[in-house]
Amino acid sequence: MLKRFNTKPLRIVCALLMANSFPLTAAFAGEADVVGGTITALGGGRFQINATVSHADTGWDHYADRWDVLTPDGTLLGARELAHPHVNEQPFTRSVTLTIPEGITTITLRANDSVHGLGGKTFELQVPL
Repeated sequence: MLKRFNTKPLRIVCALLMANSFPLTAAFAGEADVVGGTITALGGGRFQINATVSHADTGWDHYADRWDVLTPDGTLLGARELAHPHVNEQPFTRSVTLTIPEGITTITLRANDSVHGLGGKTFELQVPL
């Protein structure tokens, strides 16, 4: 003879897990990493900087939303805002053009995501003479 169990508590737990799975997935996407970059001198102290960013974007709730260019002492030289998620384009590369003060020989690229903020891998570049 089969014994019947009350499955109502199990159904409630499953419903709660399913309802909350999207935010949990977003939290597990981790921090945004800069995995590559290039710098090209344009003349007059201006440079085009390309950053390749990797992040497990899940959509508008959790995506890489910016990357920054920093001097060795942490001064922010500029940033590239990322206006939308790149769910199906990973990693992706975007550029920014800015002036780098004379005497700065290296820059650091760092990324930001909409949930964790800063904290992923950074990437250092030598500034061409």
